[in-house]
Amino acid sequence: MGNNIEGKVVVITGASSGLDEATARLLSSQGAILVLGGAEH
Repeated sequence: MGNNIEGKVVVITGASSGLDEATARLLSSQGAILVLGGAEH
């Protein structure tokens, strides 16, 4: 089974913490191109 995420662009909102941050780290390690958004309160 190949890596289907490598080179794909993924947009994640709320990437500054929690599950979204972990997802961003995982996808990045698998070669995805990330666009991240987050907000400070």
